[in-house]
Amino acid sequence: MRRRRAEKRERAVDPRFNSALVTRMINTVMRCGKKSTAERIVYGAFDVIAEKNKDKSPIDVVNAAMDNIKPKLEVKSRRVGGANYQVPIEVSPERQEALALRWIIDFAGGRKGGMMKALAGEIMDAANNTGSAVKKREDMHKMAQANRAFAHYRW
Repeated sequence: MRRRRAEKRERAVDPRFNSALVTRMINTVMRCGKKSTAERIVYGAFDVIAEKNKDKSPIDVVNAAMDNIKPKLEVKSRRVGGANYQVPIEVSPERQEALALRWIIDFAGGRKGGMMKALAGEIMDAANNTGSAVKKREDMHKMAQANRAFAHYRW
């Protein structure tokens, strides 16, 4: 017997930018429960973005970056008649945000020069439609496009 689905809780907004997205970014950066360290990294990255982009606020740059990274389609493996097919499916808005944040933070971790500057650089690259996270989204869309012949296996 299946249990009922867990209810979505209201997300707290961060005090500095009044944004639920920033709170989610802090929680994604956080390791081993060290929230104050994660906050210092994220807010430090926002300060670096504010220095480099005088005309735009950092939250606008982050929103532009997220729009450029969020994937619309992904592929999921389905087993049909002994064969595995990569079936393209649409991505829910919550998962789009989660994937985009995860990609930004993962690719920033692979850069040199400290997490603060690396995160700022990755966000600015994504806002300019360049960088590793945008490439990851393009690759995911290409994979979904290549396997659209198996879309009828979706359920």
